[in-house]
Amino acid sequence: MLDVNGTREAHLQAFQQAPALFSAPGRVNIIGEHTDYAEGFVMPAAIDFETIAAISPRTDGQVVIASQNFNETVTHSLQQLPEKARHHWSDYPLGVLWALREKGIDVPAFSLTLKGDVPLGAGLSSSASVEVATISALLSLTGKEIPLPEMAQLCRRAENVYVGASTGIMDQFIACCGKENHALLLDCRSLDYKLAPIPANIAIVISNTMVKHSHAGGEYNTRRAEVEEGTRILHAHRPEIKFLRDATVDDLAKWGSEMPPDVLKRTRHVITEDDRTVAAAAALEAGDLKTLGRLMYEAHASYRDDFEGSCPEADILVDLASKEAGVIGARLTGGGFGGCTVNLVEEAHATTFIENLRKGYHAATGISADIYRCHASDGVHRIAE
Repeated sequence: MLDVNGTREAHLQAFQQAPALFSAPGRVNIIGEHTDYAEGFVMPAAIDFETIAAISPRTDGQVVIASQNFNETVTHSLQQLPEKARHHWSDYPLGVLWALREKGIDVPAFSLTLKGDVPLGAGLSSSASVEVATISALLSLTGKEIPLPEMAQLCRRAENVYVGASTGIMDQFIACCGKENHALLLDCRSLDYKLAPIPANIAIVISNTMVKHSHAGGEYNTRRAEVEEGTRILHAHRPEIKFLRDATVDDLAKWGSEMPPDVLKRTRHVITEDDRTVAAAAALEAGDLKTLGRLMYEAHASYRDDFEGSCPEADILVDLASKEAGVIGARLTGGGFGGCTVNLVEEAHATTFIENLRKGYHAATGISADIYRCHASDGVHRIAE
């Protein structure tokens, strides 16, 4: 847990004003990988790692943003803000300010202090956490309120257009709309969502393979192209198929023979992953953890065999996890080709699970994994005085 009072005091000392404080979480995707750009379904959960944003108004026309993590402060005139990102941590809060101004919301001069404990480089969406904490803080100075889904869209626009990172809506959406002890089933087409309960005695354990393959970017682009080719082939037979969200396993049975082998596999992964994600939410609602676990393992197998987006290290982690007591399910999460696995574990077994997973992974690979024990948490909120 972050030291909220420490951030409050640091802001007060630096800027001689007591701040309002806001918190936004990181996230992990429980199931639903590479379905977002097919306008399909994803099911993330907010986690209890967070970014705190402390804010107070200024009277000198300046924007001053301090990062406690980087021990650095940037200052700009409100009338001369950077027009584009400069590959610096401040791009994310400045991008949110840009997005609000582009929408016609005038934000007055301010001092902003940021502090986060979302692990960097672990695929737990530290950037969206910063963006969502920042937009809530900035809006508090304007007297305006924006619905949470619209806040998520503005933060995504900040990251896509200002920062220049191509991301979907999931990260910002769950940081805005997450709820304690719940996952969130998000329809990436309509942005309709519903919450699915995760029992309070279930820990979310995230294990970092510590691997990031150098070819991941190129492989990702290849996968996207293959998914689009599969969509085009199905669209030729059923014009209403604009994205794989609109396709079914029956469509694949009828026309999959027209696809090159790799295209068929990628297309099958996306179509079946959509089905698994909706079924996983239904399993949570019904309290059917056995079915949820089976769907997670099936999702990993599809990611590994059809999407071919796993790696040996992730496969080892999932295999090790599956043999431990109290484990409901495990799979590779995130963009693939390295990164983290997500494990749902009964709280009573979580400590032993983590110890055994760490030892087993090191014995198998020689790699010491970073392992994070989390719980499903609330989305963005103001921190009480």
